[in-house]
Amino acid sequence: MIALLDYDSGNIRSVEKALRKVGADVERVRTPAAMQNAEAVVLPGVGAFDDCIGALQRQELLAATREWILADRPFLGICVGYQALFERSEEFNSCAAGLAVFGGRVVRFHKSPGLKIPQIGWNQVRITQPDCPLYRGIPDGAYFYFVHSFYPAPTDESLVATRTDYGDDFASSIWRGNLFATQFHPEKSQENGLRLLRNFVEFSASRG
Repeated sequence: MIALLDYDSGNIRSVEKALRKVGADVERVRTPAAMQNAEAVVLPGVGAFDDCIGALQRQELLAATREWILADRPFLGICVGYQALFERSEEFNSCAAGLAVFGGRVVRFHKSPGLKIPQIGWNQVRITQPDCPLYRGIPDGAYFYFVHSFYPAPTDESLVATRTDYGDDFASSIWRGNLFATQFHPEKSQENGLRLLRNFVEFSASRG
């Protein structure tokens, strides 16, 4: 079973639907106790960093998620669920601390001629860790769907699984042990996104 953390994020239905499409047994989870029997946890997210952190705290899911990750159990963060893994965000002069699993801040795109902020639409990812299980069967340069104005800047470059250029060259996904996280939305990324989610589901089952 994959625990899909339900803290009223707007894209949870589309993530749930995509996971089920690739064969996952998915359960929406709103309490730490409901996470315990899961093989993997998925933290989706759209909207503001502070809203995500605040909602997780209110449901006592913030500490539980951090404990899950530090125990090196399978985890996938999506969009704001990726950003939440870091220490702080520059968004709206945020004062909320993130999960701080990794060092680094969430920063805003610099303005570049001809590029609108937020980035909305398809963009390519360059795979920097070819052995990353998430990208099995996905070609280097594949397109995924992005919607964001901010992105994490990890202090540890060895985390970075893919990079993407949008004026700034940024870490579009990371990988460490059983943890994966993407700035793009696999649930909106058609064939490549479904392949990535299937890879995660199969990887998680192999760790069970």
